[in-house]
Amino acid sequence: MQTTGTLLTPWWTDRNALLRVVADLVAAELAALRHDPLLLPEGWSASLSLQHDLGVDSLELLQLAGSLAETLQMQRSGVEDYLLARRTLAGWLDIATAGLEHWDGELTFRTSGSTGEPKRCAHALAALEQEAASLATLFPGRRRLLLAVPSHHIYGFLFGVLLPRHLGIDPAQVVSVRARLPSQLARHVLPGDLVVGHPQFWQAAVGADIAAATAFPADVIGVSSTAPCPDAVAERAQTAGLRLVQVYGASETGGLGWRASQRDPYRLLPHIERTPDSDDSLLRRGPDGAAQLLRAQDGLRWCGPATFTLGARRDAAVQVGGINVFPEQVRQALLTHPLVEDAAVRLMRPDEGQRLKAFIVPRAGAEADAGLVQALRSWIDANLAAPERPKAITLGRSIPRGALGKPADWSLAT
Repeated sequence: MQTTGTLLTPWWTDRNALLRVVADLVAAELAALRHDPLLLPEGWSASLSLQHDLGVDSLELLQLAGSLAETLQMQRSGVEDYLLARRTLAGWLDIATAGLEHWDGELTFRTSGSTGEPKRCAHALAALEQEAASLATLFPGRRRLLLAVPSHHIYGFLFGVLLPRHLGIDPAQVVSVRARLPSQLARHVLPGDLVVGHPQFWQAAVGADIAAATAFPADVIGVSSTAPCPDAVAERAQTAGLRLVQVYGASETGGLGWRASQRDPYRLLPHIERTPDSDDSLLRRGPDGAAQLLRAQDGLRWCGPATFTLGARRDAAVQVGGINVFPEQVRQALLTHPLVEDAAVRLMRPDEGQRLKAFIVPRAGAEADAGLVQALRSWIDANLAAPERPKAITLGRSIPRGALGKPADWSLAT
């Protein structure tokens, strides 16, 4: 077994933590395969049968086993093929434990795919433990952790699996709230709680009306990450008595900085440094002292040696007819239309075509019908270059989002 560089017991020796990671991964993969975003692993026990309780068929089993083997890097120990012979979560936990006993030095996480195809991001466990130890200094005195994000993503893994160990929280006091209504959060939190969520969760938890918001008990801290939290949401949380800490980072880089108020700039984590020759490049000093060069996904505007605010996101270009097109720029153009409240733009999937597609949320009072689609097409043709024009337009009440609140893909049949 590889050492993690800490005196804590390995994370995977907590059977409940390992169960959360495996169950969340299985649920997310099945949700994607079945186009069922409401599939959640709430109430799943280790005795759950993949075949009889979830109806997993042979093709789905291959996909699930491959994803778990990739995440835990089971190829290091050669136990991944045994997953196909086991059909319960308990069996998969046993195989995962055997693999991690042999090798636990690195994990692979996927990006959400909100700006393109999901990418695989490998992170050394020692570096993740280092980050969790740094984050723990921000949340002293926590007695319980409420988790509103899945544990197989890097954010959920850091905060829901590693962080409780560094805070000394009893494993039994790590509780999933993903199946609860966020609007009821203030009624069941307790002093000393740490609540880990994302911007969409917090928007629902604090509501739209400051005057009508339910006050939170004293000494409750919330955490938001995965995307920028709107200042209005953070302000409503503060008015309701909640301290909301925002963490900035990405699956590719891990956490980079944090801030305790929407009025403050972000502050670099202790092991992250600004590079002298680039505003957007950073150095991560690992626990062994080795330096790793990172690049933030957004432009960084520096306020001091270790503090910054966020500029424009650096979304990658996509190829349309051999020409570079920036979906975010197309989205910003669509937002200038008087009948568009919100929009998402991305490249079609290979089975859908080779052009851009757009999901449009109409403004209040606008008829979401064929007439609006035709009006948008005419406007697009008049205002955007040919490669930039979305050729499929889908109307809806809100942008499709995944489990972490990030924009998700949609079917053209939606």
